[in-house]
Amino acid sequence: KLTCSKMPSEKVSSLGKDWHKFCLKCERCNKTLNPGGHAEHDGTPYCHKPCYAALFGPKGEVSSSASESLKATL
Repeated sequence: KLTCSKMPSEKVSSLGKDWHKFCLKCERCNKTLNPGGHAEHDGTPYCHKPCYAALFGPKGEVSSSASESLKATL
């Protein structure tokens, strides 16, 4: 079963779930992600940079401009 209620289309598997290809997105910035090419926190997908790195990575992992941009969206 797909994770959303949209009409069936090309599906991908990631994080133990099936997703519509374009529904697998970063939780923070909505960037479309590729299975196996993204980070995860508590079962939720994130792009590696800047979102996952800024939210959960060690300090200094992302540039200050990317970090400020991310803070502005929070």
